[in-house]
Amino acid sequence: MRVLVIEDEMMVLKSIEFKLKKEGFEVAIAPDGKVALDLLSTETFDMILTDLMIPYYSGLELISYVRNELKSKVPIIVLSAIGQEVSIMEAFRLGANDYMTKPFIPNELIIRIRKESVK
Repeated sequence: MRVLVIEDEMMVLKSIEFKLKKEGFEVAIAPDGKVALDLLSTETFDMILTDLMIPYYSGLELISYVRNELKSKVPIIVLSAIGQEVSIMEAFRLGANDYMTKPFIPNELIIRIRKESVK
């Protein structure tokens, strides 16, 4: 399974990448919305993990792009320190499949990825 991880905090990005690779996933990383947009427009993924507050294009803008421009149904899990109900509801309204508040438990993330990938 090919996973795109969009996260601007390098320590978080590297820890997610390490955990996913250890679990057997193929991982592409994007430290900001611009890199993510380039990857999304040229490559395909089986899962997207995105933060909301990232440089250039926000996670919400990327969710909208995937659903409305690419017309893709790829599962999207939001990983964000923003636990505000408004942000959570907007992410789901735009098409996110799941939402986890940081800090999160890495094994729970793996469970949620596997759960979304079998739908």
